[in-house]
Amino acid sequence: MKRIVLGLLATTAMTAGAFAADFAPALIYDLGGKFDKSFNEAAYNGAERFKTETGVEYVEFEISNDAQREQALRRFAEDGRNPIVMAGFTWVDFLNKVAPDYPDVNFTIIDDKVDQPNVRSITFKEQEGSYLVGMMAALASKTGTVGFVGGMQVPLIGKFECGYVGGAKAANPDVKVIRNYTGDTPAAWNDPTKGGEITRTQMDQGADVIYHAAGGTGVGVLQAAADAGKLGIGVDSNQNGLQPGHVLTSMVKQVDVAVYDSFMDAKNGEFTYGVQDVGLAEEGVGYAMDEHNASLVSDDMKTAVEAAKAKIIAGEIEVHNFLTDNACPY
Repeated sequence: MKRIVLGLLATTAMTAGAFAADFAPALIYDLGGKFDKSFNEAAYNGAERFKTETGVEYVEFEISNDAQREQALRRFAEDGRNPIVMAGFTWVDFLNKVAPDYPDVNFTIIDDKVDQPNVRSITFKEQEGSYLVGMMAALASKTGTVGFVGGMQVPLIGKFECGYVGGAKAANPDVKVIRNYTGDTPAAWNDPTKGGEITRTQMDQGADVIYHAAGGTGVGVLQAAADAGKLGIGVDSNQNGLQPGHVLTSMVKQVDVAVYDSFMDAKNGEFTYGVQDVGLAEEGVGYAMDEHNASLVSDDMKTAVEAAKAKIIAGEIEVHNFLTDNACPY
C-alpha cells in the first residue's frame, strides 16, 4: 500500500527527529466507536498494522461525547504520548486550543486542517472517489434512480454527496438522485435503524443503488438494501463483505494509511507538519474491488470508471469540491 504523499497544500517540511526518543503513540476515535465498520475502524486498522509490523504498543480512547475531547487530548499530552492522532473533523476547535500548550508534542488530525506548528493535517478529496462510485451506481441502476444517505449534514459530507451526483450524471445525464441525511447532531453517525428507514423510503421511490456516507449508520443502509435485493455502496473502509453480492463497491479513504504513516514517521524521527490533501492521484481515495463484488461490476463499467479516473488525475475532468463554495451545482 502506498504511503500518503505530502499534498500541494503542505505548509512546512520540518522534521521532528528530536522527539523520536519520546515516541509513545496514541489514537483517539471520533463518535461512533472504533468498530463502526467505517471511518473509525479504518483508523484502528492503521494503528493495528503499525503495532503488528513494529511490535510497538499504542494507547487509544473512544469518546462518548464532545465534553471528553479536550480532556482526552490534555490527558494524553500530559502522560507523554507522542504523537497523538485524532480521527474526525470535529477535533478542530479542541486541537487549536490544546496544541499550543504542548509544543513538543506532535499531533495529527484526520479530515480537517489545523494551522499550528506542531500539527499534521490530513484531508481527502472525497469528491473524486465519490464521483467514480456515482458513475458505477448510475451504470448499475436498472431504474434510473439512485440514492445517497449522508450522516450529519455538514460541509465535509457535502463533498461525498456532490461528487457522487456529479459522477452519476456523467454516466447518465437523466439519472435521478434521491438525497437524504440522517440528522444534524453527532448521533447521526451511529443510527443504523434510521439509516435503514431512509434507505427503504428511497427504494420506495425507485432507488435501486444507494450510497452512504454515514459512519456506523451506514450499516443499516447496506442491510436494508441487501434485504430488498438492491445494491448499496460502502464508504471509508472496504464494506463489500458486509453484505456480499449486495454491495456494488465501497468508496475507500486511506484513513488507515494516515494513522500508520503518522505513527511510523514519528517513530523514525521523520514527522512532518502542514497539510496533506490527497485524492486519486495519491491513492488517498478510490473504489474497492474484491471477490464480494466482482460479479456485480461489468468489464464495461470498470473500463468507463478507469477512464474517468485517469482523466481526473490528468486534470481533464474537474470534480466539484463542495467546500469551495458550500454549494453543489447539481
